[in-house]
Amino acid sequence: MKFSIIAGFLQALALTSLVEGYKITGNNVNCRSGPGTSYSVKKTYAKGTDVKITCQTTGTNINGNNIWDKTSDGCYVSDYYVKTGTNGYVTTKCSSSGSGNSASIPGPMTDDYPYKSSCGGVDPWNYYKCQCTSFVAWRINKRLGIKFTNRYKGGTWGNANQWDDAAKKVGVKVDNNPKPGCIAQTDNGGGGYGHVAWVAAVNGDKVTIEEYNYAKPKGYGKRTVPKSTFKYIHIKV
Repeated sequence: MKFSIIAGFLQALALTSLVEGYKITGNNVNCRSGPGTSYSVKKTYAKGTDVKITCQTTGTNINGNNIWDKTSDGCYVSDYYVKTGTNGYVTTKCSSSGSGNSASIPGPMTDDYPYKSSCGGVDPWNYYKCQCTSFVAWRINKRLGIKFTNRYKGGTWGNANQWDDAAKKVGVKVDNNPKPGCIAQTDNGGGGYGHVAWVAAVNGDKVTIEEYNYAKPKGYGKRTVPKSTFKYIHIKV
C-alpha cells in the first residue's frame, strides 16, 4: 500500500509539471508564426507565463541560442527566453519534410542566394544569375518547396513585369494583400523590365522585402515600404 501511495504521488507530480510547463524569462516575449525574428507575431507572453513545448527546431540565433520552441499555442518562441534548465533540446525536434515546410516560410532575412559570388550566365530556372527574378525563383524553390522555373505551370513568366499576368493565366492568385512568403511584383523599375522581391514580413500597412539587383547592382538588399508599392503573387501562401 505504501508503494502505491508513493507511486501515485510521483505520477501526480509529473502531471502537474506537464501542465505548468516552462516559464518565460523575458518581458513581452513574442511568439511567432515560425522559428525566427522575420516571422509575424502571433502572440506575446508576459514574464513568468508557463508554456508547454510541443517540439523544438533551429532558427534565428538569439544571444548564442538558435533553438526555437513551438508551444501548445501553435507558435514559436526563442528558447533563450524559456527557462528549460538547459541550452539544449528538452523534447523532440519539430517534424520537417525538407525545403518548403511551413517552418521555412518566409525564413530568415539573410543573403542565402547561391550564385552571389558567381554572377553571369543562366541559373537552373532559366533566369540570369543575380537578377531579381533569379533570386526570387531560388526562394520559391528553396523555401516554398515548389519546382518553379520560367515555364511554371506551362506559362511563360519571363521578365518581372510579366509575372503578375503569367500568374493569373495559370490560376495563381494575385492581389494587394501581402503575406510572408509571397512574391512582391511591380511593372515599375528594372529599366522597364519590372521588379520582383520576396516578402519577408508584414506589419500594418508596411511590408519588408528581400531582393536582388535593386539598390545594389547584382547584389542583395532589404527594405520596408508601403504595401501599395507592389502587387502580390501567392504561389503557396
